[in-house]
Amino acid sequence: MNLSIELTAYPLEDKYLPVIEKYIEHLRGYKKIKLEVFPTCSVLFGKHDDVMEALSLSIKWSVENKNKVVFISKFLPNYEAI
Repeated sequence: MNLSIELTAYPLEDKYLPVIEKYIEHLRGYKKIKLEVFPTCSVLFGKHDDVMEALSLSIKWSVENKNKVVFISKFLPNYEAI
């Protein structure tokens, strides 16, 4: 099964743009998924397990880098949003 996830990050920091840019750069490292970046969100697409793994590991990465971020997501099973 394929999965699209629309993901929006809201860093709880005054200088939020560098946090978002680093997070997107990190997401680009997951070669098993497609990533499309829009002004207000990013969309991850691929096989369900690959997308879920990328989402989980990327949020863990953000926490390990001491980023305080609220993530809002929408899951669209069996739909290619990009």
